[in-house]
Amino acid sequence: MPDFGAFRPRPAKGGVAEKSVDASPNAERDAEQSGDAVASMEVASFALPDDLIEVGVIGQAYGVRGQVKVFPHAGAPDGDAAMLNARHWWLRGPRDAAPRRLAVRGPRVHSGAIAASIAGCDDRDAAMALKGTAVLVRRADFPALPDGEYYWVDLIDLAVVNPAGTALGRVRDLMDNGAHSVLRVVYDAQDADGLTVERERLIPFVDAYLREVDLPGKRIVVDWDVDY
Repeated sequence: MPDFGAFRPRPAKGGVAEKSVDASPNAERDAEQSGDAVASMEVASFALPDDLIEVGVIGQAYGVRGQVKVFPHAGAPDGDAAMLNARHWWLRGPRDAAPRRLAVRGPRVHSGAIAASIAGCDDRDAAMALKGTAVLVRRADFPALPDGEYYWVDLIDLAVVNPAGTALGRVRDLMDNGAHSVLRVVYDAQDADGLTVERERLIPFVDAYLREVDLPGKRIVVDWDVDY
C-alpha cells in the first residue's frame, strides 16, 4: 500500500469485497440518529462503497475505556486528515471477508498516531482484539485540499509525459525525501537480451519540474527528459 497523504509541489530548496444487498432504505439514517447505539460491530446491511481507501492500521489499545490507536499509512504530515474528518470508519480484520462500517468518536492526533473511540468497542480487551485491523475511509470523506495540493490516491497510475508529449511512464507511488515529494514513475524497457523489463524514474514533485497535474485527463506533465 503506498503512503497516504497530501503532496504539495515545493521549490527544490525548501479492494473491495462483494457488495451486500437488502439494505433498508432508512438503515443508514437510523444508524446516524442512534449514535452510540451502533454497538454491534457487524453492519452487513450497508452496501460497501466503491471508493474505500485503506489509510491505517490499529496498532494498540489506548487507555482503559476501549479507545484504539491507529497508525496511519502516511508519508506526509497531514496523512491522517481523512481519519480525522470522517464520521465513520470501515474496519477489516485479517480474517474478515468484508469491511465493517462503524461510527467513530473523538479522533485526534496523539504521538504520531490517531486515538479514537469506535462504536461497540467499550473496554481495553475489545480494543486489544482489534490490533492489526485495517482502517478504511471513503475517498468522499477526505477533506478538500487547497489548490496545488494532491492526495496520493489521485496521482497513482497517472500517465507522466514531458512538454513534448514524450511518455515517461506511470506513477507507481510517491516518496518523501524530507525536502520534497518524489514521483516514482515506472516504464517498460528492453534489457541487453531484448527482454522487456520494468525500470523506474524518480522525478522530484516540485515547481522546478512540474508543469501540470491534469486529474480529469489522468496525466502529469513534467519538464523531464527520457535520458535523465
